[in-house]
Parts: sequence; structure tokens; C-alpha cells
Amino acid sequence: MGNINNQTENTLEQKYNKWIWILSVTVPLLVALLFGVNLRKLGYDVEPLSFLPPIYATINGITAVVLVIAVWAIKNGKRTLHENLMKFAILLSVLFLGMYVAYHMTSDSTKFGGEGAIKYIYYFILISHILLSIIIIPFVLITYVKALSQRFDKHRKIARIAFPMWLYVAVTGVIVYVMISPYYAH
Repeated sequence: MGNINNQTENTLEQKYNKWIWILSVTVPLLVALLFGVNLRKLGYDVEPLSFLPPIYATINGITAVVLVIAVWAIKNGKRTLHENLMKFAILLSVLFLGMYVAYHMTSDSTKFGGEGAIKYIYYFILISHILLSIIIIPFVLITYVKALSQRFDKHRKIARIAFPMWLYVAVTGVIVYVMISPYYAH
């Protein structure tokens, strides 16, 4: 019986592994491509969605809080709460991504106006945030699939890497917004 369950779990993981890698490659490429597409510059009469940055920064902040509560939940034996919070965190990340792309497709990029050391700090945070936001995609998806497959030993092992990375991305998303918000065109 145990062998059949292992085969089912491995089949489930194999089924999802293809999608994990497809999403892990296509999402960053699609975001990069769409980031460079400005509908207004292409002649489309669209209003800039300039109201979105504080909303998606707030979503990042909420994601960070949800992640911390989810870890607390699992450490306190509240598995269903943990599972629901993690699904919510994934949903929040998808919402963030949609709003982020929509904003950049309808608005001109904002240049950071700070000088001196603060400029280097900003770019360090921004670049590390961007790189880890790409790297975190397969980690989150693999961790999620391990839980779906009920391979909780592997799930925990990967989650120990994924959690701090995802938390860093969520928190630095808020920091980047706070640092650049004074330079948004009003």
C-alpha cells in the first residue's frame, strides 16, 4: 500500500514539475517583456494607473504578515490555518504581480532621485528584491507541490529556504516603494 502512495505522490509531483519550470521561466520573462511595453507610448488611449503603487506595496506588506502568521500557525499545530494562509499569500503575490505589470504598462518608469549613500542602498535593495523575486517562484511552487503530495519532510526542508526569501521579497517591496514614492509624478 505504501508503495502505491509513493507512486501516486511521485506522479503528482512529476505532473506539477513541468508546470513549475514552465511558470518559473515564463513569468519572469513575461513580466520583463510587459514591463517594457508602455501602452500609452504605443498610441493607446489609456489612463496611467498611478493609483496602483501604494496598493501593491500594501499587498506586499500584507503578504509579509501572512507569511509570518503562517509559520506561527504551523509551529503551533494549526495545519489547516497554515495551508489557508499560504494559499492566501500565493494569491496576494499573483495580485501584486498583476497590478505591478498593469502599472508599468500604463505609466512611465519613475527614476530614483536620491543621492549619495542612500542611492546605493536603494539600488542594492531594489536589485536584490528583483533577483530574489525571480528565484522565489520555483521555491514557492515546489514547496506547495510537496505539501500537496503530502511529502511534508521535503516540504519543510524547502520551506526553510523559501520562507526567508519570500519574506525578504515582500518586505523589500514595501521598502522600495517607500524609498521611491517621493519621486512619483503627481
